[in-house]
Amino acid sequence: MPQTYYLDKIDLTHPRSLQTLVENRRIFNLNNCELNIFESYEQTYRVPLTFNDMVITSMVRGKKVMHLFNEPAFDYLPGETVIVPAQETMVIDFPEAHEQSPSQCIALAVDAAYVNNTINYLNDYYNTARDEKHEWRLQFNQYHFDNDAEITYLINKLMRVCSSTEKAKNIFADLNLKELLIRLVQSQHLEQVEAEATLRSNKGRLPFVIHFIHENLTNKILINEVCRKAYLSRNAFFKWFKEQLGITPVDYINRERIKLAKQLLAENKHSIAQISASCGFSDANYFIRLFRKSEGITPGAYKDCVTGHLHVAF
Repeated sequence: MPQTYYLDKIDLTHPRSLQTLVENRRIFNLNNCELNIFESYEQTYRVPLTFNDMVITSMVRGKKVMHLFNEPAFDYLPGETVIVPAQETMVIDFPEAHEQSPSQCIALAVDAAYVNNTINYLNDYYNTARDEKHEWRLQFNQYHFDNDAEITYLINKLMRVCSSTEKAKNIFADLNLKELLIRLVQSQHLEQVEAEATLRSNKGRLPFVIHFIHENLTNKILINEVCRKAYLSRNAFFKWFKEQLGITPVDYINRERIKLAKQLLAENKHSIAQISASCGFSDANYFIRLFRKSEGITPGAYKDCVTGHLHVAF
């Protein structure tokens, strides 16, 4: 199973300071954002919650069941984030919350003008391919997702900054908040580009490059060849790719190869060395190190997990 990135633990509210047992709220207000910490200590259902600003929420402990956008309800667990536009009501169940095991969630409400300024910054300065200019925007069709290392790091840092007493905390919060918004937008854009690449690989430089990479994951991919496909020098290509997707081409290729490796491991038909070669890795030891860094476990352990061959000694 993939590595899960959890937020840092937050001290629970002292029992004498609790105002309510359902969605007890602590607030840290800054110039462009407001950090809310919600805790629930008893089982309850259909609790509505609405913010006047766009909100980035992340679970810290416990479990919620979310009803959002008139879509089917989903479990909301630690290691996951949900983004919600302003004035959109979340309806929340707390099926497991109790005094000894409360749920805890942070909600970072971000000023609308700040969000717009950050998106405008991306559109004005963060796209060097003027002939392929696209509109950066925050999309809410991808509103529930697992945290990655960067998102987790930034939210953890924002929690520390918002709750600190430093005089310069508004400055530090602004810097981290801008990066968090940009990474969210880039992550959404990457998913969109990958979907487009499967449908129209010849429409635009970026879908074409992504399609070429996917078609050649099992082969040795020479970065210089990809640069030629994109009609860019090596330096220009790396800069352009990182600006477009927030990740280097090498990291992207390795990430997609790890995805392919997970599929092959689940089939349980080949050895680790064979899967390594089938995913374009010339060195099985490098593949194992890369897989462990990405997923938190070795390919062999992953294979045991997904194929049910894990033996536990008693």
